[in-house]
Amino acid sequence: MVTQKRFFQSMGIALCSLLTGCASTTINMTPSPQAPVCDRAASALILWAPQWRPEQKDILQREAAAEAGLHMFIEHSGCFAHAVLQRIPEASPATVSAQTTSASGTLDKLIVIAVRELGPVVKLLSSVTLVEGSTEVLLDISEFSSTQVPLRTFSVHWVNGGSGMVKGVESLPGDMQAALVAGLQSRGAAR
Repeated sequence: MVTQKRFFQSMGIALCSLLTGCASTTINMTPSPQAPVCDRAASALILWAPQWRPEQKDILQREAAAEAGLHMFIEHSGCFAHAVLQRIPEASPATVSAQTTSASGTLDKLIVIAVRELGPVVKLLSSVTLVEGSTEVLLDISEFSSTQVPLRTFSVHWVNGGSGMVKGVESLPGDMQAALVAGLQSRGAAR
């Protein structure tokens, strides 16, 4: 009887361990590697636009989370000496050009961020733990010189999660901020 009780206790502990899982973060930049975009001595205009897939759900909530994460990044990263954030309807050359001509002051950098994915992902029955969850951020980032000449464009794919995890939308602003820190490679940013 004691042996059977210990067996079930051990199985319960093992099951709990499997279900709680461990989170890990993967960051892929394409092309890679990328030099840091951040410059603590520079002023920057950061334009951002949503670029969701056609069947995207909860668009308004995702856009609010993206904007909150962008503001958190600007306020806490130390990436630029001064940065202005503006939402634009699309990341097209014409829209970017119109925004930069109307921008006041001198800019050292123009950064355009297209948010392509921001949200939780849940896979059922994907492993021994039965549930695998994560949050995913996919960004297309373009850096321009002050003369609107494109210097580079790259993608950042940031994923945090693991087996046994189920993540909700509460973490999305922080996930967006973390993806920006990784993608723009801010050296002293709060993580």
